[in-house]
Amino acid sequence: MALTQVQIIQSLGEALSWLERELDWGANASELRHLTGRIGELYAALITNGRMAEKSLQAGYDVVSADAERISVKTTTMAYGSGHVSFNPRTLERVDRIMVLQICTETDGSDQDLQIKVLLNAPTSEAKRLMSQERNGKCDLALSKLLTIKPKPIQPRAAVEVLFEGLKIQELETGTIVILRAGVQVQPVKPILREIAQRLNIGLLNSSGNPLNTRQLGTQVIRSIQELSPGMSVVGNDLN
Repeated sequence: MALTQVQIIQSLGEALSWLERELDWGANASELRHLTGRIGELYAALITNGRMAEKSLQAGYDVVSADAERISVKTTTMAYGSGHVSFNPRTLERVDRIMVLQICTETDGSDQDLQIKVLLNAPTSEAKRLMSQERNGKCDLALSKLLTIKPKPIQPRAAVEVLFEGLKIQELETGTIVILRAGVQVQPVKPILREIAQRLNIGLLNSSGNPLNTRQLGTQVIRSIQELSPGMSVVGNDLN
């Protein structure tokens, strides 16, 4: 029986929590291919309002979209523009669309939440033009070919800011948690948040018994400091 959209959302959330927990324990994302692959397929089914393929090892495709397109999903954790993903040319004729997703375990080098980026979402005919010639029964698609010119990033602004023993802790409008010491951004963020949380008697686990992610922990820390020192928060501050 195909998963409903609600079940897909729930399953995706649980899989992301599982991945984050494994990473928190020190596992390398490249060693969790089965889990990251499942996350990619669930995400593809979610954004196409589709369903998972009926067979767990359906030849050629992984998801069927709401428009009945058969989609082959490839998920990578490799750095942007490095490495490649491979396809079986003998099953591509059964595929209508190809999606290449990247799971980012870090954001701009900081210890932040997981992100899923769509590197390619194109009809198979277009994706084939980017692939190498068949070799050893596979056609490779270099991730470097999916690079696009990135617009100059907009500097996010702080929605909330608190001070704690010489540290400036900010929650940006994007939800990202930033810590500054003497005007210099400190990384990684999560170990510092954990230390502050322990000093403020803030639990490190959520209601399900899983570790709070960086944003959740940062929000808890900021709220606790606000309660201890009312008036210390600043809204709409620049990141400097």
